[in-house]
Amino acid sequence: MDKEKCKERIMEQLEEVNDPELNIDIVNLGLVYGVDIDDDGRVQVTMTLTAMGCPLAGTIEQQVRDAVQKVDGVTDVQVDIVWNPPWDKSRMSRLAKIALGIHDG
Repeated sequence: MDKEKCKERIMEQLEEVNDPELNIDIVNLGLVYGVDIDDDGRVQVTMTLTAMGCPLAGTIEQQVRDAVQKVDGVTDVQVDIVWNPPWDKSRMSRLAKIALGIHDG
C-alpha cells in the first residue's frame, strides 16, 4: 500500500464529513490535525472539534470512521479527539473563511 496515496484518499473522504453546526467539512475547518497509517492498514485520525463538550462529537466521530473505512487498504480506524492545540479560526482554509464570511484583517 502506498501510504501517501492512501492518505490523500483519506483526506478526500474526510472532506465529505461536515461539521453539523457550520455545514463545512472538517478538513477545510482545520479540525483534522493528522492522519497516520501503519503497515497493516490501521489508520489513526487525530482531530479536534470547534467546541469542547460538542453534543455531536459521537456523531462526527462515527462519520469520520465511516468515511475512512471507504478507502481501499484501510483495515481499522481509530479517531483520537484532542483539545491541544486548541482549534481557532486561523486553522480554517480560505474557502471555509469565505463561506462563513470571516475576513482576515
